[in-house]
Amino acid sequence: MLGFKLNPVTAKRVARFRSLRRASWSLVALSILFGLSLISEVLCNDKPLIVWHNSRVYFPFLFFYPENEFTGSGNSTRTDYRQLAADESFRDRGGWMLWPLLRSGPYERVRMEELVPWLRCRVALSAKPKVGRIVVTDGTLAIEDANGLELFVGEGTNWSGKSFGDYWVVPESLRDNVEKRFRNEPSDGVEVYCPGVGGHDGVMVAMLSYEPRRRAPKKVNLTLRDPGGAASGFRKHWMFSCDAELPLRDKAGFLELPEGVRVRVLANVSTVFSGEGNVSVEEIDIGGRIHELSYEKEQVRYPFRPVPGHWFGLDEAGRDVLARILYGLRTSLSFGLILACSSMLFGTLFGSLQGYLGGIVDITGQRLIEIWSALPFLYIVILLGSVYGPSFWLLLVCYAMFNWIGMSYYMRAELLRLRRQPFVESARCLGLPGWKIVLKHILPNALVPIVTFFPFSLVGAVGALAALDYLGFGLPAPTASLGQLLQQAQSQRWAWWLILYPSLALFIVMLLGVFVGEGVREAFDPKRQSRLK
Repeated sequence: MLGFKLNPVTAKRVARFRSLRRASWSLVALSILFGLSLISEVLCNDKPLIVWHNSRVYFPFLFFYPENEFTGSGNSTRTDYRQLAADESFRDRGGWMLWPLLRSGPYERVRMEELVPWLRCRVALSAKPKVGRIVVTDGTLAIEDANGLELFVGEGTNWSGKSFGDYWVVPESLRDNVEKRFRNEPSDGVEVYCPGVGGHDGVMVAMLSYEPRRRAPKKVNLTLRDPGGAASGFRKHWMFSCDAELPLRDKAGFLELPEGVRVRVLANVSTVFSGEGNVSVEEIDIGGRIHELSYEKEQVRYPFRPVPGHWFGLDEAGRDVLARILYGLRTSLSFGLILACSSMLFGTLFGSLQGYLGGIVDITGQRLIEIWSALPFLYIVILLGSVYGPSFWLLLVCYAMFNWIGMSYYMRAELLRLRRQPFVESARCLGLPGWKIVLKHILPNALVPIVTFFPFSLVGAVGALAALDYLGFGLPAPTASLGQLLQQAQSQRWAWWLILYPSLALFIVMLLGVFVGEGVREAFDPKRQSRLK
């Protein structure tokens, strides 16, 4: 229909590629991703697509309009379209706006006021550890002084005339250790469990190591603590959003609390969000055990976690990660396509010249290519970037200067193989010039390396750009880039969204490219039908 017809061999290869579902669907998915990235301004933008004002249509995502155009203020500055949309006078005059799906651009810093409704309050509940101390005066462990004993026996200060054995069983190891100290003999530190007596709970008793002194001690200190520690009571935490009656996670654990405690927690959370009072830590009784409740309100800081409207979170500059990933995909895929095409073009040109002419041209070209390939690529990028400033096109030129070398080797080998074929000799006998023989007879039969290596060259270019951006030698700030997001993730390791989403986008693009490359290689394999099965 269009006057273009594939030769039978190429048509068979294309049909073979279509039969490989993984490769063909990967090509479709990769094309869709690239197509979506090309219309990033329509999908993610901090400027509206269409503005209707004073019976006129404006396209802010394509053109710049000063503030004076809509407000008549005389200012030629950039229009704040969010503020304009909230202006009642703008709506009263019949004005309206059509926004993209995501109202965030790759360079817009999200205002902190927009994130305040999504802040959370962390509530931590932990049992207050029970620790006490008693002083005994002799081997009978008679109590002379006590501090915190009421936490364990509930009798307040009514310990006069009583001994340790009135509350707990005295293990032999503890008794021996105490007697050694009264005899001024060395003893190791000890920590033993003493079961309760008369309905009292058991207790852990600890003593430090002791070295002999000039005089034997008349008193010995025993440290008491709860055998279960803080783990014997509640030790949980919950996250509450504003005006929420239940936490975001572990709702069952929160509902296990007594009703009075739940009401108190919700009231304090409301106070924390409203800012009417200062509630940080309080003590509360749960089941006869003192617990500590602490409240910590989340602060707005960048990078910020995913919230509605910013589904992939914000980076360290307060910019939307989803918008930067989409724009970064366009930059990466455009860079990869241009670099792959230029590498194939220059590699084919120089390889064809060497392979077809041969002789002194081939030998000289090989030596020059070996010298050229030995130049330090990274140093050249740093040098040119410091002289001319980093840019997309400078980086592309630097890569294109070296990326064609590998393809020239393959094309040289193909031309050396094909130039002695009978159909080439026949073309020479017909008097065809050399350039026409190469273009019309040899190159069509030498396209297999070009087509096969193109997807892998694309994947390599995307990965190389991300690596340079990650190292800080890539695209200039604030250009949207996957590697730059990963660089932020290295310094902000707690921000999981900076690690997950850019890595996932880069992984998907490179995986799809590899699948397409494998399919092309299998479809264009000339020995496929000759393999033993």
